[in-house]
Amino acid sequence: MSAELRSTTSARDRLLLAGAHLLDESGGGEVSTRAICELAGVQAPTLYHHFDSKQGLLDAVVSHGFRQFLSARRAFAVGGDGDPIADIREGWDSHVQFGLEHPAFYAQIYGSVRPGEPCGVVSEVEAMILQTLEPAARRGRLTVSPADAAAEILAASSGVILTLITRPRGSADLGLSQRVRDAVLDAVTTDPGDAAAARPRDEPTVASAAIALAAALDDAPTPLSASETALLRDWLGRLGSR
Repeated sequence: MSAELRSTTSARDRLLLAGAHLLDESGGGEVSTRAICELAGVQAPTLYHHFDSKQGLLDAVVSHGFRQFLSARRAFAVGGDGDPIADIREGWDSHVQFGLEHPAFYAQIYGSVRPGEPCGVVSEVEAMILQTLEPAARRGRLTVSPADAAAEILAASSGVILTLITRPRGSADLGLSQRVRDAVLDAVTTDPGDAAAARPRDEPTVASAAIALAAALDDAPTPLSASETALLRDWLGRLGSR
């Protein structure tokens, strides 16, 4: 760690590296401003100059870690001719694995949650989930809108992560994650042939078709005017709601 810090000339980068190292070592415990500054080889005013506060630095550390995770996920080939639901399932498993490998990140995020103040880092993860859901929406495989499905998947997967990281070391039950994952995906997606087999041709089929058409509107031009498109989206939104 010290060699990596010595090779980094930017005080800001040294602070980020020091914060990440100490946050990871803390296991979700308190990290002091003094310890960060000593490891980074700077004075406290330098930290405040770059990040305003210790909390600002730790938020930046967590955000950087999540962006690395998101970059790795975006590099994963999504869509194509494969099963879009399998892509969603793989994304869930990757998110849970990231949380188990970086428990202090989640302690930092959810330990400082305030009512009515959305977390920018979490919103980035939700946007990633939404992107993963788009191929399923276009194929008529969602029973709710992509935005609703993304919110439900994020809420459930984050809850699983927080539950697993509070278990005694070495006793995390990944089966819990798989069971919750499958229950959530069963609620927001359909299997191929669902409309003809497991479900009657009623509102769920109309809903999934409406969601698919709404997703397709984002990918291809239509002869409709802007106002007509807005009206169509409103109708499709109502048809696609539960």
